[in-house]
Amino acid sequence: MEIFKYLEKYDYEQLVFCQDKQSGLKAIIAIHDTTLGPALGGTRMWTYESEEAAIEDALRLAKGMTYKNAAAGLNLGGGKTVIIGDPRKDKSEELFRAFGRYVQGLNGRYITAEDVGTTVADMDLIHEETDFVTGISPAFGSSGNPSPVTAYGVYRGMKAAAKAAFGSDSLEGKVVAIQGVGNVAYTLCRHLHEEGAKLIVTDINKEAVQRAVDDFGAKAVDPNEIYGVDCDIYAPCALGATINDQTIPLLKAKVIAGSANNQLKDTTHGDIIHEMGIVYAPDYVINAGGVINVADELYGYNYDRAMKKVEQIYTSIERVIEISRRDGIPTYVAADRMAEERIEKMRNSRSQFLRNGHNILSRR
Repeated sequence: MEIFKYLEKYDYEQLVFCQDKQSGLKAIIAIHDTTLGPALGGTRMWTYESEEAAIEDALRLAKGMTYKNAAAGLNLGGGKTVIIGDPRKDKSEELFRAFGRYVQGLNGRYITAEDVGTTVADMDLIHEETDFVTGISPAFGSSGNPSPVTAYGVYRGMKAAAKAAFGSDSLEGKVVAIQGVGNVAYTLCRHLHEEGAKLIVTDINKEAVQRAVDDFGAKAVDPNEIYGVDCDIYAPCALGATINDQTIPLLKAKVIAGSANNQLKDTTHGDIIHEMGIVYAPDYVINAGGVINVADELYGYNYDRAMKKVEQIYTSIERVIEISRRDGIPTYVAADRMAEERIEKMRNSRSQFLRNGHNILSRR
């Protein structure tokens, strides 16, 4: 992997390799863009096949956070960390505190949070060494578990997508097929059930499925059957890439709106569902509730203020659909354009400010 060529091609700012022999820490911090503010993005701990795979994942995720934060209207850039290791057996206080010292060394250019393989308890250990961490325990003035807030944002975004597809944002009587019933999706089920939607659910975890059946009267189906069920809305809430060559011909939904990351296996699949007339709520726009919530901690966490910002995901999805229809482009392209336009405006504003300052100094 020619790292500098990759950084230049996708305009990354910084890649940091973190090693601590005593704790066994091997971490990679990727900072993609800080035009809008410090880079915010979680710390993922995973058993990667190779160091190159870990680097690629960090870079890909960091760029995704730039777009997510920009589209959410946050004054934050995009970054991400991956720690190479098994989260089930390689965690230790020494490891996370060593990592915290590396975060502190960046002096606020990067702010971390929990992600796949890490927990609130891990963030608390990082917090022992740095203040540049969010998602810590509520005892420290944090927001705690972000899942309910993420779910509420998905619910709001789903209503906006439904309005575009059906002419009304009411979900009463709508059939929603939910793939994956983890923490976020379970809370999403509750919101949908309370509005009167009918639920079809699946998950490889049978206990999670049964809980949704018992609590919300959901209908359970086999994981392979969820794509072809008769429904109005398909909500991918588990692994990514479930919108692909195999599943698209099976879909009967008019709306795709869920919490999963990287829902399109390839951008061509976004083109295909656009041509089919399916309203797709781009994943990093609709699932931004969690990052909006933890970002509020940077101002001294206030639940009501955070939730008001999360409600605006409805408006963000409306805006994406408006751009899509105005320019005749798929919604995933419209979402990128919305984020890029915001970043470019800030770059232009800064350039103008610097030019004005230079002109004033020249006249002196």
